[in-house]
Amino acid sequence: MKTLTKEIWLNAPTRRAIISIHNEVERLVDESGVCDGIVLVNAMHITASVFINDNESGLHSDYELWLEKLAPEKPHSQYAHNGYEDNADAHMKRQIMGREVVVAITDGKLHLGPWEHIFYYEFDGMRKKRLLVKIIGE
Repeated sequence: MKTLTKEIWLNAPTRRAIISIHNEVERLVDESGVCDGIVLVNAMHITASVFINDNESGLHSDYELWLEKLAPEKPHSQYAHNGYEDNADAHMKRQIMGREVVVAITDGKLHLGPWEHIFYYEFDGMRKKRLLVKIIGE
């Protein structure tokens, strides 16, 4: 069995950002030499998410509006957690969008649907954060 474990470091320039990590994950799958297996992509911070969906700016804007309705950033006083940091909304948005994705690898390539694309979603940015990419298979 082959394995590859890598960390990807990101620094979103804004508090919230959707960043494509698709090409980097594809590159790591190629580097791994795995032909048949799985790749796990995991946000290693509790205020960030990894998700798969359409690479379309209108959808990304819709996510921003939807998540802000569900867990508005302000007023900060609405959250008990904000006595520590002003990022309680970021924790909740991450909970909704999820922590990680697992994708099949077939014939050395990500086995995704026609519109599926892998993204990192930052909810409390402007500082260095990391993702874990773990690839296993034959």
